[in-house]
Amino acid sequence: MSRKGLGLLVVCLMALCQPLPSRAAGPLITPEEAALPPPKGAVGVDRRGVTRGPKIELVSGSDIASLPTRFQLKFQTFGGATVDLASVKVLYLRTPNVDLTERLKTFLQPAGIDMPDASLPPGEHMLRVDLKDSDGRAGSTSFILKVAR
Repeated sequence: MSRKGLGLLVVCLMALCQPLPSRAAGPLITPEEAALPPPKGAVGVDRRGVTRGPKIELVSGSDIASLPTRFQLKFQTFGGATVDLASVKVLYLRTPNVDLTERLKTFLQPAGIDMPDASLPPGEHMLRVDLKDSDGRAGSTSFILKVAR
C-alpha cells in the first residue's frame, strides 16, 4: 500500500473511532412556550377508525409524575409501507402553535420517537403528531401530557 493510501486509511479509521454525536435530551417544552395561551376550543382527539394510514401511539403515558421523563411514541404502518421520516411533524398546540419537530429530530426513528430525558413544565400540554407513510397515506393523533405540579 502506498504512503498516500496508508494515510487515507488512518484518517478513515480515526473518523470511525470518534464518539457518536450526543443525543442529550433537553426541554421538550420550555416554560416560555407553556406560558403561551392555549388554543380556543381545542380538545384531545383520538382518531379511531378503519384506515390503512399509519398509527401513532403514545407509549410513555400521558400522566407524568417526575422529571425528566421518557417521551416515547410508536409508529405503526400497514401493507408493507414504511414511515416517511421527512413527513413527521410534532406540534405543541398553543396560540401560536410551537413546532417541536426540529428538537425531536435526533430521537426520530422509523419505529417512532424515543427521547429518554425530556423535560417540560408542570401543567397540561396538548401535542399533535402528523406523519405519512411511503404510500402517501396520512396519520395523525393528538394527546395531552399532564405533568404533576
